[in-house]
Amino acid sequence: MAISRRFAAITALAISACATSLALADNDGHDRSHSRHVLLISIDGMHALDFQNCVANQTCPNLAALGATGINYRRTSTSKPSDSFPGLMAIVTGGTPKLVGAYYDVAFDRVLAPPAADTGNGILHGACRIGQPNGTRTEYEEGVEFDQTKLNGGAPNAGLTDGGVAAIDPQKLPRDPFKGCAPVYPWNFIRANTIFGVVHAAGGFTAWSDKHGVYAAVSGPTGTAVPSNVDDYYSPEVNSNSVPLPGVKTATGLDCSKVNINGGDWTTDFDNIKCYDQLKVNAVLNWIDGKNHLGTSNAVVPALFGMNFQAVSVGQKLIESGVKGGYTDAAGTPTPSMAGEIKFVDGAIGQLVNELKRNRLYDSTTIVITAKHGQSPIDTHRFFPIPGHSGANGTPPSGILGSAFLSDSQLNQIGPTEDDVSLLWLNPGTSTTDAVALLESNAAAAGIGQILYGPSLETAFNTPGLPSEGGDPRTPDIIVLPNVGVVYTGSTKKQAEHGGFAPDDTNVMLLVSNPSLQARTVTTFVETTQVAPTVLKTLGLDPNKLDAVRKEGTASLPGIETRD
Repeated sequence: MAISRRFAAITALAISACATSLALADNDGHDRSHSRHVLLISIDGMHALDFQNCVANQTCPNLAALGATGINYRRTSTSKPSDSFPGLMAIVTGGTPKLVGAYYDVAFDRVLAPPAADTGNGILHGACRIGQPNGTRTEYEEGVEFDQTKLNGGAPNAGLTDGGVAAIDPQKLPRDPFKGCAPVYPWNFIRANTIFGVVHAAGGFTAWSDKHGVYAAVSGPTGTAVPSNVDDYYSPEVNSNSVPLPGVKTATGLDCSKVNINGGDWTTDFDNIKCYDQLKVNAVLNWIDGKNHLGTSNAVVPALFGMNFQAVSVGQKLIESGVKGGYTDAAGTPTPSMAGEIKFVDGAIGQLVNELKRNRLYDSTTIVITAKHGQSPIDTHRFFPIPGHSGANGTPPSGILGSAFLSDSQLNQIGPTEDDVSLLWLNPGTSTTDAVALLESNAAAAGIGQILYGPSLETAFNTPGLPSEGGDPRTPDIIVLPNVGVVYTGSTKKQAEHGGFAPDDTNVMLLVSNPSLQARTVTTFVETTQVAPTVLKTLGLDPNKLDAVRKEGTASLPGIETRD
């Protein structure tokens, strides 16, 4: 309740302040050298190949139209690991996990203390020893909400669909023993500022919609219990129980009052996930119309706003009642179910574009479309689950190492630290080289392709360890990259995953579109981290305001040239 009231008060003040901002929030006119608005979209799972195929097959006309006045970056890489949390942080901070400290939705920190209450996904509460390193798994997903089964996350006094920051239960957050054991809110967990923080500080109104309340981390650090750099944040919970949504229809005409009540969450049905995403699309439409996310009050059209889509990611992974999503071949030909997800997303983007045009905002808005992550394998013939769907032999790396190297709370063979990657934080005092030797001797059983540790790990990440020893408390001791197609899962309802470093995980769509741009395809290697400084540059702000630009040298995207 306190968080909700403070957030509402700050939002009201921000609306008042931003109403006077001519540089970023004026709806009329267009400076050809800069845009007044940036609409940022993540189509989670959307490979560069998916975009290429749907344009060639004329099955995504709205995306193709944006490409006609856009820069298409075909060799784009996400963060590594390619999980949603580091993937999103890469886009909005411009930084890698080395700087930002976000490795996975569920990871480990050698300093922080356990939460005061058990999380919904099994992180147990524990003592917080003040003034010394504790060590705990960190969870920044649906399990830290008051009620993860509800679309609103159990936020006090919230409407059925009104998920947001108020859903976060601070008792379920990890605690900082060097700050009086205070809960570590997700926006303060990350170690770099974001484009939302820079735009907000410049007087621009900001808004974002995502799949969990904790993804208000896009705010960047505030030092408080409020993500005040995001003026309007909306996050219906994607892993909540599916419920009918009266009055909601998708961009492709699906009636969401008749969703499949199958006892599962929104990700367990090819149609339900479209209805879930449409809630966020509707919020963005309201922002374009100069209203809050529910459309119940007036606001300033945001300078920076956007959302993520889940439909493509679900379409790639899901096996529903024997019906498979994903692809039929290594060329990325989508199954009918998968094609339906892409068609929906394309239709929704068409809704957004049409609303921008209706409000005379299209010319003054740059649209950036990318993805937090891809999905592997594209070629489902390569899919090889470990431990297997039908009693097949195989043991994931965590099972090989066992309690001799990993604490009980880390033995989660189908958990977020083992998807198509394995991130391993070892028990204090155990030998990394001994653990690696054990993995090497069981490499076939675990489908291991490559093991990163020591110098091979430290080419991209900080040295693992305690800060007092010169280490980074969040860096894994070992990262295992499996053979292509290997996924550490026992689920019979999925045929792909993400998190790994393989091209199918990391090579995602990236399109920057505006009517003033010269359309072209760029084949130079780029990264999603380069979106952040590009967004600021597009809005006429200094990219050097970003910590990642100054500390990691993140460059803006190349080749963005306006028409003469």
